[in-house]
Amino acid sequence: MNQIISGVAAPLPYSNLDTDQIMPKQFLRIIDKAGLDRGLLYDLRFDADGAPRPDCVLNQPAYAGAAVLVAGPNFGCGSSREHAVWGLMQYGIRAVVAASFGEIFYFNALNNGLLLVSLPPADVDALLARVSDPAGNRVEIDALAGTVRAGDGWTGHFDLPARHRRMFSQGQDMVGASLQQLADVEHFEAGHWARHPWMKDVARRVRDRLGQ
Repeated sequence: MNQIISGVAAPLPYSNLDTDQIMPKQFLRIIDKAGLDRGLLYDLRFDADGAPRPDCVLNQPAYAGAAVLVAGPNFGCGSSREHAVWGLMQYGIRAVVAASFGEIFYFNALNNGLLLVSLPPADVDALLARVSDPAGNRVEIDALAGTVRAGDGWTGHFDLPARHRRMFSQGQDMVGASLQQLADVEHFEAGHWARHPWMKDVARRVRDRLGQ
């Protein structure tokens, strides 16, 4: 993760684009994250025969290698499948801009390092109009400053939860952020066992009962 994300932004002005559409179910049968980029927005990108749809913005040369999506409201609603986030990131998407997001998707994304930018609807419309023109489809997003800047200087402003702003500014995911608190965790653990030594025996007996 980096504080500043810059690159081509692709317009995807569909409302209520849910996680089932972002990552269809047939791509959830794998046991790891590899190959999920193929499934990203599959039915929008490909026809029934698997041929690329020329009208899909992600298949158009001007938007090749897009790093940002500018989407319609309620992006990522639906089920909680984290594969939707992984697929976006594998495809090369580093940020999504929309007026609103599905709540579970929002925190899944931020915890994995995918920046979600929530702007007022009028600002999203203004940005969509700009990036829909291939000549002006590059944007710069500063996670720490909370700004989205288009090529013509237009700027939108957004907020991030303090924890996630810190994660992006320090280049961390949720695991890295947790490890920063390792000393506090170990201090708590030592004090906990000192105050409740009998609980270690309970834990041992449970493990023995489960055969672990």
